[in-house]
Amino acid sequence: MTMKQSPPLVSLKNVNKWYGVLHVLKDVSLDIDEGERIVICGPSGSGKSTVISAMNGLQDYQSGEITIGGIRVSERDGTAHDLRRHVGMVFQQFNLFPHLSVLENCCLGPRRILGLSRAEAEERAIDELARVRIADQARKYPETLSGGQQQRVAIVRALCMQPRIMLFDEPTSALDPEMVSEVLDVMIQLSERGMTMVCVTHEMGFPRRVAHKVVMMEEGRIIEVAPPEQFFDTAHANPRVRSFLDQIMRL
Repeated sequence: MTMKQSPPLVSLKNVNKWYGVLHVLKDVSLDIDEGERIVICGPSGSGKSTVISAMNGLQDYQSGEITIGGIRVSERDGTAHDLRRHVGMVFQQFNLFPHLSVLENCCLGPRRILGLSRAEAEERAIDELARVRIADQARKYPETLSGGQQQRVAIVRALCMQPRIMLFDEPTSALDPEMVSEVLDVMIQLSERGMTMVCVTHEMGFPRRVAHKVVMMEEGRIIEVAPPEQFFDTAHANPRVRSFLDQIMRL
């Protein structure tokens, strides 16, 4: 008897997006299973960040379909509130509220969207802050923290919603080199918890360690989907992947 396979947690089917006459996503299709960790890479302007923003409902798309946890992602059909319960997003510029403390930043979503009491939200936030070793910063304000600490707070803020999937858009690109490793360590720890993750990054050490698949985009299209051991194989058959990796490794 054949076991029925579970549907993917995330499904993109022939997604297209234009900015005016500029066609930035071209028939993008990708399935992501629960617990899977995907890294999206590619040259600047290839559509990586646009894809991840569309997955979170932050950008609309003109044709095709994106579903997450059975919810169709669209600005037009009122799904944004439900989507926030499933999807955590971490941006390259942190996007913390400067007038709120670390703890208040982390409690805002659980209280307003999930309806948790202050005590419940604070307990959850302190637990998550302790996991990333910054519980002692809970009463401080973002401007007093280093970039690495602010990004760890941004990750915790997303985790406090207990999402089914975490999206990362270049989470280390705004950090000084010495701060990159502390954020990547948190992301690796998160992967060990079994979190479904999609990460846009140029940090190629991260997909080697944790990714199930590496997705490469170019000019708005997905041109390669492969496990890391195949993607990073120097004898890889795709010349565009080889050229991209040569450029990345020189940086």
